[in-house]
Amino acid sequence: MINVAIAEDDFRVASIHEQFLEKVEGVRAVNKALNASQTMDHLAKGETDLILMDNYMPDECGVSLLPLIREKFPEVDIIMITAATEKEVVEAALKYGVVDYLIKPVTFDRFQQAIKTYLERKAFIQDHDSYNQAVIDEFLHKNGLKEKEKPNDSHPKGIDQLTLEKVEGLLASDYQGGWTAEQMGERMGASRTTARRYLEYLISLEKAKASLEYGMVGRPERKYYRIGN
Repeated sequence: MINVAIAEDDFRVASIHEQFLEKVEGVRAVNKALNASQTMDHLAKGETDLILMDNYMPDECGVSLLPLIREKFPEVDIIMITAATEKEVVEAALKYGVVDYLIKPVTFDRFQQAIKTYLERKAFIQDHDSYNQAVIDEFLHKNGLKEKEKPNDSHPKGIDQLTLEKVEGLLASDYQGGWTAEQMGERMGASRTTARRYLEYLISLEKAKASLEYGMVGRPERKYYRIGN
């Protein structure tokens, strides 16, 4: 069970966060602090694994506490939950290793995601006595870049996800008039053959359809249309 402290000067917001914690398995609220001084006093008791900390507190800003917490309580992890969106505040928080930064008002889904990701990473660290490059890569990119890249693995050779998204966007921009492969290639900055490959792939995904239409000189053209909204 992970012990979580809440540092929040608005008791109503603190209560909401405490209720959120009650809905997430594996964590429990152990302390609530209304200002920076109380926050440091609670941390000194040694009961806290994770602190949910606001930036705007009446006696001192949360980010100004970060170096002190890192010095005195290096084992305590920090999630910032604040209305502060200033560049210098976010940069300071990241510099001192906060595990997440949530901007108020926070939905339960986002709150739950932050806590669950934290728990998964903490468990990951505890499960390993030593690390090789593969393990470190898995840890650093968990729920990050590699997760986002996974959908690309399902595409056949020659199909790039970003280019595919661009083709889909273009196809949607004028779906009533339809697109020829040549027109699409010009807009993509690619050859007609490349454009046709992406358009035909979208047909295989049932995201596009094609039909033969006759132009001014009677020559049939294959035109592509988006399927759906």
